[in-house]
Amino acid sequence: MNLSQAIVYFLREAFSSLVRSWKVSLVAITTITMSLFLSGVFLLVSSNLRQLIEGWEEEAKLVIYIEPDATTGEAERLQSHLRDAAWTSDVRHVTAEEAGVRFRKAFPSLGELLEGWSKSPIPSSLEVLLDRNTLPAPDQLDSWLDQLRQDSAVSVVDDDRDWLRQLEAVVYAIEALGMVLGALLLVTAVFTISSVIRLTAYLYRDEIAVMRLVGATEFFIRGPFYVEGVLQGLAGGIVAIVFLAAGHALLMERYADSALSLLTVKFLSLSELLALMALGSLAGLVGAIASLRRESLGQTAETPEWQEED
Repeated sequence: MNLSQAIVYFLREAFSSLVRSWKVSLVAITTITMSLFLSGVFLLVSSNLRQLIEGWEEEAKLVIYIEPDATTGEAERLQSHLRDAAWTSDVRHVTAEEAGVRFRKAFPSLGELLEGWSKSPIPSSLEVLLDRNTLPAPDQLDSWLDQLRQDSAVSVVDDDRDWLRQLEAVVYAIEALGMVLGALLLVTAVFTISSVIRLTAYLYRDEIAVMRLVGATEFFIRGPFYVEGVLQGLAGGIVAIVFLAAGHALLMERYADSALSLLTVKFLSLSELLALMALGSLAGLVGAIASLRRESLGQTAETPEWQEED
């Protein structure tokens, strides 16, 4: 029997075993589905958040709030100083009146807070757009910002990069948590598949004994069990992807106008989906190999007494 015939035989036997022992196989498939689904959820959330961060980084800016008591000359000097920096692409002056209009537009219910003041409680500011292609090293940029904070005409320096760094830390934490939980559940799935394959091998112990008597090789005996483990893992990966796609579509439909829509900007890429399926198949194969160590398979397939005497 050549390799192609052996593979066809392995697949046929594996499918037959899955059908005959579908209840125990369903337990293994369900376990691996849960682990891959959870990993996919964390991957989906982190990838969408990372895409949002990249978009916000493209629009990141500095907001330099000018001291209310600063003179017009000091404000113009500060604006000129900002324009002279090699890494600024644009500097825009926002007056106190314009800032008030923006506040009322962004927070209509809080517009009354700006009424009754002799002077606008929101100071004027300078919005600085940074050129990402000419940005200096982080230490040099931080030193430049520290000098700005010490300027007598500057009240506060608001750097968008500060909260973007915090958001990146949240994404790293989500990814780490997803990896840990996914790995724990994947290990559980491997043990479950291992137990299922071991039980299947026990049910076929008589057939294994006969195959040994007629001279079947270890590869020929173990092959169907390995393929069965791979198929269980692959099935778990496919089911997990179906659930992920259904959940993603549901979020897009029901929460399109809420903050949750930020997590449904895109679905997992083809390479990520293939990685999930490959991970499930690998887990199934590892579980099958772990359950069919030579000594355990030898205990499963009882050798006849007359052969032991030889």
